[in-house]
Amino acid sequence: MALIGLEDVRRVAIVGAGTIGASWAAWFLARGYDVRATDPAPDGEAFARGFVARAWPTLERLGLAPGADPGRLAFTADVEACVRGADFVQEQAPEREELKQDLLARIDAVLPPDRVIASSTSGFTPSRLQSRMAHPGRLVVGHPFNPPHLIPLVEVVGGARTDEAAVRWAIAFYERVGKKTIRLLKEIPGHLANRLQSALWREAVHCIAEGVASVEDTDKAVAYGPGLRWAIMGPTLTFSLAGGEGGMPHFLDHLGEFMETRWEELGRPHLTPEVRRRLIEGVAEEAAGRSIGELARDRDAKLIAILEALQKPAS
Repeated sequence: MALIGLEDVRRVAIVGAGTIGASWAAWFLARGYDVRATDPAPDGEAFARGFVARAWPTLERLGLAPGADPGRLAFTADVEACVRGADFVQEQAPEREELKQDLLARIDAVLPPDRVIASSTSGFTPSRLQSRMAHPGRLVVGHPFNPPHLIPLVEVVGGARTDEAAVRWAIAFYERVGKKTIRLLKEIPGHLANRLQSALWREAVHCIAEGVASVEDTDKAVAYGPGLRWAIMGPTLTFSLAGGEGGMPHFLDHLGEFMETRWEELGRPHLTPEVRRRLIEGVAEEAAGRSIGELARDRDAKLIAILEALQKPAS
């Protein structure tokens, strides 16, 4: 499968310019690309431009590519006009399977055959999404972690009819624009990162429901404990350090059986009305009057500090 050269990519099309799409648009603009976006919402253009404007000071702080300019954002209400002539397409329509299948088929019909199409879907597998495409070999899932203009992670996975060249191209492109990619070796609903965070939250909800700890203390247990370590390295490499000089073999020999016992004891909570009440009231108490906007700004400011720390070489 012949694909456009990475160095020849000039224009990125963003199909679906809500919170995720606008964040993607801001990132690609900061990397020096022309970006054309589309969204059916009446205020779609205003939202996208407003998001980019608010994100730009942060992106400047993190470092812009030569030629980066928020003025290189164009907007159209027409999907075909948005993607026609694009060198790469990032799709993030609402998570409705038939809608995505139809939309991807429309994009596929007007895009040159040597262009890759990536879907930001958080749950659907690419095999299901590519079912109506005339050129299914070019579709990959390129699932970001929210917000894409700050969080580096992108999960890449191809479907049953995806060409291997498209997967390799997508990984190389995302890495070229400063992302940290992981490749899923097989399709699985929800991909990898969402499944990992869902597993952790399931146990958090279980402990809250069982009265083990409050919502706030459960969040603190993650944020000020393992969460700090996980910002540097993942759980498996972290546990290898617990094995001392013996590393992972020593950890498994001495603590593997203990971990298996813990797995058997993990809860399987249900979001009953009572559990929902505890979560809602607990979040309100933890937020202490701060609005969603205030919480997001605080999160983003601290994310920037973490990202800047991670960019520094170890002494």
